[in-house]
Amino acid sequence: MKMAKILGNRPKSLPPSGVPHILLVNPWIYDFAAYDFWAKPQGLLMLAAVLRYHGASVSYIDCLDRFHPRSEKRDTAARYGKGPYLKSRIPKPPGLEDIPRNYSRYGIPPEWFLEDIKAVEHPDMVLVTSMMTYWYPGVQECISLIRSVFPEVPVILGGIYATLCSDHAVRFSGADRVVAGRGETQILDIVRQCTGWSVTPKMNLQDMDALPFPAADLQRHIPYVTLMTSTGCPFSCAYCACGFLNPERRFRSPDRIFEEIGYWNSCYGVQDMVFYDDALLVDSQHHAIPLFEKIIAEGLGGRIRFHTPNAVHIREITPQIARLMFAAGFKTLRLGLETAGSRHDMDYKVTHQEFLAAVASLKAAGFQREQIGAYLLTGLPGQRWEDVVKSVEVVRQSGAAPIPAYFTPIPHTKLWPQAVASSRYDLEADPIFTNNAIFPCTKEPFSWKPLAMLKKLTAAV
Repeated sequence: MKMAKILGNRPKSLPPSGVPHILLVNPWIYDFAAYDFWAKPQGLLMLAAVLRYHGASVSYIDCLDRFHPRSEKRDTAARYGKGPYLKSRIPKPPGLEDIPRNYSRYGIPPEWFLEDIKAVEHPDMVLVTSMMTYWYPGVQECISLIRSVFPEVPVILGGIYATLCSDHAVRFSGADRVVAGRGETQILDIVRQCTGWSVTPKMNLQDMDALPFPAADLQRHIPYVTLMTSTGCPFSCAYCACGFLNPERRFRSPDRIFEEIGYWNSCYGVQDMVFYDDALLVDSQHHAIPLFEKIIAEGLGGRIRFHTPNAVHIREITPQIARLMFAAGFKTLRLGLETAGSRHDMDYKVTHQEFLAAVASLKAAGFQREQIGAYLLTGLPGQRWEDVVKSVEVVRQSGAAPIPAYFTPIPHTKLWPQAVASSRYDLEADPIFTNNAIFPCTKEPFSWKPLAMLKKLTAAV
């Protein structure tokens, strides 16, 4: 992936020690709704680990920090590590004034952020990540405040928004450089270009097994740890940008994954581990099964709880896999069903019978209904309400819980042109209009009615 440069160069300078100090920042979420469902900036924490491993000094500020010392709502005992963010209501972005929903900044107040910035060692460089494309206003404010404190320090932006909407980020983020693609393979070159500090890589940065564990220990509190055991996906779902973000299929070895699980549990007492993989169960004979068997054999299944918010592929769930996942301590399972309506006849990855068989295997292994959720895409271009109802009914009858997944139009996906054509907004002009909370892929104005009906429908027993 390329690295786009904007705004010119900043002076290259290092402290007398010759070692750069690098500040890494996770920005706010600007949205109509947000909740910490195991959301951590995995890529940014990996960059921190790589830099620290090579001798750089690093600091980390998380604008979404639920455990900030000034917060009166800290809850270290939240269920499975999840919990609500702090939030403050702010004006809606231009073009969304007609949406009858409150818009908020999720995370710590800006004045706390400024205090935290001023308290860190003066950085030689700042790395800012980005997540959902329509959260970019939080990125803008974050970079603006960093500039107000460190006007001459180069600010580098990476992450999902920076990769999917590079041109927009170059024009509007305020960063000195916008980095697209995998940061860990580029970071040492970027630091050299920005600060003059040059080191020889101590590991193969392309090898997932060679990389250090992401620096989750930089957080004030570690309510859970996110695990990336593989990247990429063998499928090409029309709505998904995984193939663009991670075009290569790469794996970590089961032994290395197990080592990381044990490290966070034994050294920091972390009990909740969250798999971020897009295809955790693919090639399970060489990947997931050996890992699950090792977790069980070493007795970690009773000490650690595992979760799969990114969803697992239904076709890969066999009776053996289901038994192993239950014995290994999986507590929250999400299945990537998509839809059971006529649009895809489930989806092209799975048939109706395969879905029912997967749920039956999970329930036979010991999983309860509330542990098994099936994601159902809603708000698709041209989607019929009767197809949504049918999908919900299929999931309910299977014994799993239907979970609406509101469709977000994403650039570089197969469904993007159709989403653009079906929207009442100019999606190509501004990522703000791709927010799934506003149901962007319809010509009709926003209405609470379908949301209320869907909530009632999925809550029915």
